[in-house]
Amino acid sequence: MGKHAKLSWSGLTAELGRREVYPVVVAYAIVAWLLLQIGEVTFTPLGLPEWVMTGLVVIVIAGFPVAVLLAWRYDITPSGIFLDGANVHALAEREYGPSVAVLPFIDLSPEQDQAYFCEGVAEEITNSLVKIRSLRVAARSSAFQYSSEAGDAREIGNELGVNTILEGSVRKSDGVVRITAQLVKVSDGCHLWSKTYDRQMEDVFAIQEEIASSIAVSLLDTISRRNRKAIRRPRSANVKAYDYYLRGRKHFKLLRRAEIEHAREMFRNAVDLDPEFSLAWAGYADCHSYLAMYVERNPDFIEQAHRASKRALQLGHGLAESHASRGLACLVSRDFDRAEEEFRKAIDINPYLPRTYHFYARERFQRGEMQAAAELFRRSADLDPLDYQSRCLRAQVLQGLGEIDLARQAAREAIPVVERHIETFPDDPSAFNLGALALIQVGEKEQALQWLEHALQVDPNDPIVLYNAACGFALLGKADTALDYLESALAHGTISLDWMRNDEDLSSIREDPRYAALEERLADG
Repeated sequence: MGKHAKLSWSGLTAELGRREVYPVVVAYAIVAWLLLQIGEVTFTPLGLPEWVMTGLVVIVIAGFPVAVLLAWRYDITPSGIFLDGANVHALAEREYGPSVAVLPFIDLSPEQDQAYFCEGVAEEITNSLVKIRSLRVAARSSAFQYSSEAGDAREIGNELGVNTILEGSVRKSDGVVRITAQLVKVSDGCHLWSKTYDRQMEDVFAIQEEIASSIAVSLLDTISRRNRKAIRRPRSANVKAYDYYLRGRKHFKLLRRAEIEHAREMFRNAVDLDPEFSLAWAGYADCHSYLAMYVERNPDFIEQAHRASKRALQLGHGLAESHASRGLACLVSRDFDRAEEEFRKAIDINPYLPRTYHFYARERFQRGEMQAAAELFRRSADLDPLDYQSRCLRAQVLQGLGEIDLARQAAREAIPVVERHIETFPDDPSAFNLGALALIQVGEKEQALQWLEHALQVDPNDPIVLYNAACGFALLGKADTALDYLESALAHGTISLDWMRNDEDLSSIREDPRYAALEERLADG
C-alpha cells in the first residue's frame, strides 16, 4: 500500500466545508462563550469555589477538538447518525429504509439520436442522489439494464431491491428540451411525484437538481442542508460543453485508437467551452493515459495526462472521477503507490463508480498482484453489467492463476455480455478480440478464430487490436502468428511492458527469441 498523500491547504479547507465543520465550530464558540459568561456572572454570587470556574474553562477547551472530530466524522440525518464516507458502504448493504432506482430515460426526440444525452441526464440524477447518506440508491449500471418501456415498475423495483422507481423521458428539438419524470411506488405502482419541464437547453442542470431534490423530499421526512449541498454536483455551466462531455464518454468506452482519439476531441471541445469543467478534464486526461499506455509512448501524451488530471483534481477535489483520473495518469508513469492512493480515495468518495475498480485492477495487474486484480475486475463487472472488458480480463487473470474452473465460469458469464455489446456496436474490434479469448477458454476455438479474424479485418493497424490478436493466437498454439501480431502491435504503436510481462496469455511464446527481442525493445524505449 502506498503512503498517504499530504492534503493541500486548499483541499483541507474544501473538505472542512464539505463536511460542514465550520458551522459546528461557530456554534460551539457561541455556546462556549455564553457558558463562560454565565459562569463568570453567577458562580461568585452562588458562593462556588474558584476551581469550578477553572474546571468549566478546561471542559470548554477540551470539548472543542471533540466537537470538531464529531463534525468531521459524522453526518446527522433524519434516518440516523452515519459515519461520513464510510456510511455509504454500509447503506449499500441495507435491505430497508428509503430507496430508489433511476431507470434510463426514454429518447422521444424526433431523430432518435439522443440516447447518450438521456443516459447522461439519468446518470447525473443518480450521482446526486448517491450523495444523500440516508437514501439507498440502486447502482446506475444495475438500474440501466431496465427500461420503463420494457416492464412493470413493481417487478423492476422488486428485482433491484428498492421501494421506488424514477422513470423519465427526454425530447430535444430546436434548443428546447422537455423532460418528464415520475417517481413510482413499487408496492402498488402509484405515482408519488411527477412533473414535466419545458425549458431551454441551458436549464437542463437546474432540472436535474430539482428532480433529485424532489425525490429526496418525497422519500425523506426532511432533507438536511448538507444533503442539499451534495445534490449540487460540480458540472459545466455550458450546456454545449456538457453535450460534448457526454459524447466523449460514449466514445471512450470503445477500446480502440480511433474511438479514444474521437473521445479526446470531444473532451477537448468541452474544456475549451468551459475551462472549469472538472469532469471533462478528467475524461481528457484518461484519453491521454490510454493513448500513452496502448497506442504510443509519446512523452507529450504522458505530460497531457498529468496536466489534465491535476486540473481535474484542482477543480473537483471531492469527485471520485477526478481521483480515478489522477490515479490512471500516475499508473502511466509507473508511480504505482500514488496511483493506488488515488484509486482508494476515489472509492472512499464514491464506491459505486465502475471505472475506478477497472483502472485499479489494471494497476494491480501491472504490479503482478493477480488475485487483487481478479477481485477488482469482478467488482467493476458487478457494478456495470454491460462491462464486457472487466469480465473478459478477469477470466484471463483467473486462467493465469491456474483457477481453471473459475476462469471458465467467468468466461461463460462474459460471452453473453460481449454478444450484447456487439449487437449495439457491431464494428468494435476490441469486443470481438476479448470475446475470442473467452471463447477459447470454454473450448469454442473455431468461433474464437472467426472473431479474431473479424477484429483484424475491422481495424488491422490498431495496436490494441493487434496485441489482443497476438494473445488469442498464442492461446490457440499458433506461436509464429502470435509473434507476428505482437511485432506489428509495436510497429503501429506501443505495448505496456509491465502488462506484457504479466500476461499469461503469452506464456507459450515467452521462450522464443523474437519475444525476448520485443521485451528488449520495449525496455530500451
